[in-house]
Amino acid sequence: MFDMDGTILSSIASTERVWTAWAIKHGLDVETFLPTIHGVRAYETISRLNLPDIDLMTEIEELTQAEFDDIEGIESIHGAVTFLNALPPERWAIVTSAPRRLAMRRLEAAGLPIPQIMVTGEDVANGKPAPDCFLLGAQRLGHKPQDCLVFEDAPAGIRAAEAAGAQVLVITATHNHAGGTPHPSVPGYGALTPRLDSASRLTLARLAALQDAGA
Repeated sequence: MFDMDGTILSSIASTERVWTAWAIKHGLDVETFLPTIHGVRAYETISRLNLPDIDLMTEIEELTQAEFDDIEGIESIHGAVTFLNALPPERWAIVTSAPRRLAMRRLEAAGLPIPQIMVTGEDVANGKPAPDCFLLGAQRLGHKPQDCLVFEDAPAGIRAAEAAGAQVLVITATHNHAGGTPHPSVPGYGALTPRLDSASRLTLARLAALQDAGA
């Protein structure tokens, strides 16, 4: 299961442009606020601010539209296109906090394949770091969460995957470090090759070597 933003594509510039404008509009300290937006739904981000005199759903709709309109600079993470295309289509899913139409827009902008299975922020009652999204993703894949590998980059998503009982691989392409997690990490997908073993289990070639090298 793959998170989207920061994991298979980079939309940081677009996202931060939109949210910076929104933060300024509401008198927030941009430098303090921006680190809180990554990996979680707009619903949780705005709700925890307890801003007075706002219509929450209107704010979310306007933000989503602004993000939908701003796709400049969105690009795939190194190796992601080849890696995803090499996976059996029924064996992988995207699990994202973004609304479905925004997810589709960004996937198309980045030139990434559209998965058969996708869980978006609209599909669950509780967003990341709650495990709901990954539990649903595993269910739709037809596997137990503990038999799934989650590719994540953001702390909220990592916590959600841990709470679901899934294994985690951290993608650090858009970060300077793995955020202090105990999970293995890689900068991108260029050195990873998906393979099916004799028992039809999906494995990653060279993953052990990368871990041994401290990647």
